[in-house]
Amino acid sequence: MVEFSVSYFATIPEERVGKNIRWLQYEDCSACVATMTPAISVRPITLEQYLNQTQGLDARYELFNGALLEMPPESDENNDIATYLMFELAKHFPIKRLAQKNTEIEVSGQHVSCRIPDLLVHSEGSKAAIAGTKRATITHDMPPPLLVVEVVSPGQANRDRDYRYKHTEYMARGIAEYWIVDPELRQVTVCRWDNGMYEDRVFVKDEHIQSTLIPEWKLSPGQILSAD
Repeated sequence: MVEFSVSYFATIPEERVGKNIRWLQYEDCSACVATMTPAISVRPITLEQYLNQTQGLDARYELFNGALLEMPPESDENNDIATYLMFELAKHFPIKRLAQKNTEIEVSGQHVSCRIPDLLVHSEGSKAAIAGTKRATITHDMPPPLLVVEVVSPGQANRDRDYRYKHTEYMARGIAEYWIVDPELRQVTVCRWDNGMYEDRVFVKDEHIQSTLIPEWKLSPGQILSAD
């Protein structure tokens, strides 16, 4: 998933957060501040504030450690990979249990965070929990999804977030499998949840990806990353 690797301002409409206030997300994603005249510091926002402030906006935002991050559009290649995987997963799961970049997951961090995976497979419990809600947000009091997939975008900051931060967040959330699809390294890493920890295995070239959730899965990284 694309995120900025430099200091970045995410400006929210004034009526959402107050006149002349804007959020600043530092490169290491460890703090957020609001600036105005004169500059003042503010506390990290809550999940409820995040949901209220981003409701109805055209842009997509994630919440990371209490700070808003606007999500820029994905590359055409990453979109193609995610779409291809969604169609392949639909051969193994009901289509209603699949979600592509439209379902949020509340995860643990230094402060509250909420991620929007590139692709998600609901468990029966997580799908039932959001049924009838106005916004597809899987909160901490709901069962986790079965599987999340992130397609890595270029840049070390994006690589760190998918391989390090989200790895820790999804593991703590108890998500059974986390797939990291890396077009640059031409590999797929399958992280399998076992007794509170992820066991990672990297698949490359023509190796059949092995998944506990989908034992009959036969696709390889080469097929996924070269699909037309």
